[in-house]
Amino acid sequence: MAARGVLVTRPAGQGDVLREGVARRGLSVHQLPLLVLEPLPQLPAAERARVLALDEFQHIIFISGNAVRFGMEVIENFWPQLPVGLDWYAVGDGTARALAAFGIQAQTPGADMTSEGLLALPGLRNCSGERVLLVKGEGGREALARELTARGARVETLACYRRVPPSLAPGEFAAAVSRWNIGLIMLSSGEGLANMLALLSPAETSKLQDVWLLLPSARVAETAAAAGFRHCLVAGNASDQAMLRALEEWVASSGDE
Repeated sequence: MAARGVLVTRPAGQGDVLREGVARRGLSVHQLPLLVLEPLPQLPAAERARVLALDEFQHIIFISGNAVRFGMEVIENFWPQLPVGLDWYAVGDGTARALAAFGIQAQTPGADMTSEGLLALPGLRNCSGERVLLVKGEGGREALARELTARGARVETLACYRRVPPSLAPGEFAAAVSRWNIGLIMLSSGEGLANMLALLSPAETSKLQDVWLLLPSARVAETAAAAGFRHCLVAGNASDQAMLRALEEWVASSGDE
């Protein structure tokens, strides 16, 4: 086991902290993104109108650091001076730090970097009749919007980028895992897992059953287990810090030094 490597699958340009953290622990590390991020070619008219009316919202929620990266570029095109009096929220500390670079102090749910964690924040518990803007990518889970709507909020979205699968030939992902002697694959989202499963044939999936998957939540781990993966390790959340803490647990339990 000690000779086996770790695969980081974050999007290009976003895996440096994980790769450096893995290398510091004396493990061989490789990166092969399972998500590609693209800005939307044109903002739809309805979403353009929402950005223009940003000062009419009470709550602005950023679902990820990528939502900050793409969303703030859109917002600043219309609001070089941000409106005041809004409540800003970030799904996690990394997203909050990204917002801080724009002078925004965002509320976060702490360690529970999920939609459920955001919903527990005091400002979002009693939001009946208030306007909420979710800044996000296309698609994704709708649990946050559904629950806020159930609480009486007027929920609207600003989808400012899209996530697409990587362009890999059939067999290329499995071949890389084998060639690099990967013992653990770090997956930061359910969508990354779905893309990995789509890249694997049934025979390739069977061959990877002894590979460990490091996953960001129990929900994603359930999906991996249903796909036949027997060795799933769940991090506290999808942050680099939580992923590296879980990696240390894997190293300690597997005897990798």
